[in-house]
Amino acid sequence: MTKKQVTDLSYRITGCAIKVHRALGPGLLESVYLKCLEFELRKNGFSVEKQIAVTIVYDEIILDSELRLDLLVDDCVVVELKALENTLPVHEAQIPTYMKLLQKPQELLINFFTDNITKSLKPFVNEYFKTLPG
Repeated sequence: MTKKQVTDLSYRITGCAIKVHRALGPGLLESVYLKCLEFELRKNGFSVEKQIAVTIVYDEIILDSELRLDLLVDDCVVVELKALENTLPVHEAQIPTYMKLLQKPQELLINFFTDNITKSLKPFVNEYFKTLPG
């Protein structure tokens, strides 16, 4: 996968999120947006895994954890959904950790409690993204 392909994938995921938000508006539970976005992504031909358990490797031992990420699209982009008036620093702090543990190059934090998804969406990239070819 190239940087351009990852960026294009993120752009297309964002388009699906915008479509869901336009149809539903703000104010619903995160779980509703999760189901609708998963449906929209699958309808558009994406491979989607939902509520993936994130394992932790600590001191060379694999440990189960309570960490669950919302969506993984095309085994490449992690998507975390929120439906909060304001996202908190703790929400953003989780993102590099998820990307590192899963070794994925990009994550999108999408807050549906907004009048405009593109204003509240925050993309994140990491060292895996930086090592991809152009």
